[in-house]
Amino acid sequence: MTQSKAFASSAIYLKTIKCPLCHREFKEPALKTSSLRILKRDSDNFTYYKGETPYFYEVFLCNGCGYAAMNNDFNNMKDYQKEKILKNITVKWTPRAYNTPYDERIAIERYKLALITTIISEGKKSTIGMILLRIAWMYRSLGEAEELLYLKEALTALEEAYNLEEFPIYNLDELNLKYLLGELNRRLGNDIEALKYLGDVITSSKATPRLKNLARDQRDKIKNKF
Repeated sequence: MTQSKAFASSAIYLKTIKCPLCHREFKEPALKTSSLRILKRDSDNFTYYKGETPYFYEVFLCNGCGYAAMNNDFNNMKDYQKEKILKNITVKWTPRAYNTPYDERIAIERYKLALITTIISEGKKSTIGMILLRIAWMYRSLGEAEELLYLKEALTALEEAYNLEEFPIYNLDELNLKYLLGELNRRLGNDIEALKYLGDVITSSKATPRLKNLARDQRDKIKNKF
């Protein structure tokens, strides 16, 4: 499908972005929020949509210098990070193009570019963790085993973020992150760790009824195994 046909027949539009590193202006496909239709949500917050999915368009990529980041982080570049990206990414960068609409494979490649950028520029563990989690979700959508590898790496990074960073972490307060850590541990078979995190949510006086119910459901899945 050509770009023009895709834009004409979908909720995709072109958004003008300015790179904070090389100051080049470029256009990225984005989705109209009014077009989003949620079908269901997994217990670790992966959301399924009818039609286009916003996960495919969460990374901005500057073809001028190779800088890639999640769209919410794209303009949050520190001075020390610029030098690292220029020396380790820009000098080796080969521009690439993607046909729209994007799909899981394209999203995975772009998330991995954002992951490389974040690691090289010594970005936050929470950012690394959230990118890894999204890569895992894309592999889940494809039904591929790589999902578990990336869930494990995401859990490691997010646990480090929980211990080192101030809240909110990627718009998650402490209890919502504890729930996510519990659920990721459960999915990976780490039942003792999962029960600890989920138990903290269930017994907290500050957790919402909805979050407590989610935590109870996942706790019961573990207990029903025995």
